[in-house]
Amino acid sequence: MRYSGLRVLYEGLRGNRGWTPAWRDPAPRPDYDIVIIGGGGHGLSTAYYLARNHGLRNIAVLEKGYLGGGNVGRNTTIVRANYFLPGNSEFYSHSLKLWEGLESDLNYNVMHSQRGLINLFHSDGQRDAFARRGNAMVNQGDDAILLDREGVRELLPYLDYEQTRFPIYGGLFHPRGGTARHDAVAWGYARGADRLGVDLIQNCEVTGIDVENGRVTGVQTTRGAIRAGKVAMIAAGRSGQVAAMAGMRLPVESHVLQAFVTEGLKPCIDHVISFGMGHFYISQSDKGGLVFGGDLDFYASYAARGNLPMVEHVMEAGMTLMPMIGRARVLRSWGGIMDMTPDGSPIIDRTHIEGLYLNCGWNYGGFKAVPASGWCMAHLMATDQPHEVARRFRLDRFATGHLLDEEGTGSQHNLH
Repeated sequence: MRYSGLRVLYEGLRGNRGWTPAWRDPAPRPDYDIVIIGGGGHGLSTAYYLARNHGLRNIAVLEKGYLGGGNVGRNTTIVRANYFLPGNSEFYSHSLKLWEGLESDLNYNVMHSQRGLINLFHSDGQRDAFARRGNAMVNQGDDAILLDREGVRELLPYLDYEQTRFPIYGGLFHPRGGTARHDAVAWGYARGADRLGVDLIQNCEVTGIDVENGRVTGVQTTRGAIRAGKVAMIAAGRSGQVAAMAGMRLPVESHVLQAFVTEGLKPCIDHVISFGMGHFYISQSDKGGLVFGGDLDFYASYAARGNLPMVEHVMEAGMTLMPMIGRARVLRSWGGIMDMTPDGSPIIDRTHIEGLYLNCGWNYGGFKAVPASGWCMAHLMATDQPHEVARRFRLDRFATGHLLDEEGTGSQHNLH
């Protein structure tokens, strides 16, 4: 079924009795050409682009819970392409271009809103750093506008400009940045992959990866063994556990990143705002809730919940930047499990086991990378060659020293 305004009108007039399920719920078959471990945004987009771009159909996506139940449904929904280093810059630029055509491509409303993103700076040094970043973005072909204090005040009059501890010097404005509805992104890719013949298998946990003579042959699951010519590990915060099934130890740590949403309010925040001195970021959802987050919890954990000290830290940063937020009541919070690499950049690469592929280490940048991650992972699996915009995301860079230290925190995962 193709979605359209006329279809909505037609179904409304006949009692909405003609809608069909967005995707099938098939039982797993005994063998596939490709098995993807992980039914989140990156796994679903990989399956979709394998089918759409490369004509591959005999594919299964295995999800231990329900589709989109992991990090793709547990984030602050920010979409941007304001990275600085070569390698990350062209990748996220490519991803933003895919975002801009995603709804037409998927025939699904992912509620992509290019409301603009503003990174605030609070010192001369930060201003110089953001000026460099803005020039790099422009050279990459993206948009960036350096605003002074009054330029920021014109767009964001409700911030506290009188504070003496972290005075606002200005901001880097990225007009094409914005947000998207996280659940809708997962649903849109799931529906698109299903329409192209991909089997999306829920409640199917992978318990083992079969390897014979240095080559992957399939996986063991709670719903039986499945043979496969190629297997992709795309399990986000669980990547280390999944890779261990194949005898691999990854250079990642898993940490919890909390996010929060308030009660619904009248429209008051038109942009995405990032606080340069508090690692606080905020936007307003279509339902009116203020969606915000901050630093990850600084200890390794697989628990999708956070601790109260970090809740206090995030709230303090929000109150410092915009005291008005103290009048809003927090509705709920949640935690996503982040797989953090030593250099703050992801991994999209083949492993030393033939037919086994890895996509992990998205740190803070996983949601905004969903389209390009799937596009590049599909290209790698179909051709056995890295896509040009992801060629620096090699697994062996941690052995050779060719790091992409975007976060500037080196080898200390807990400081990202």
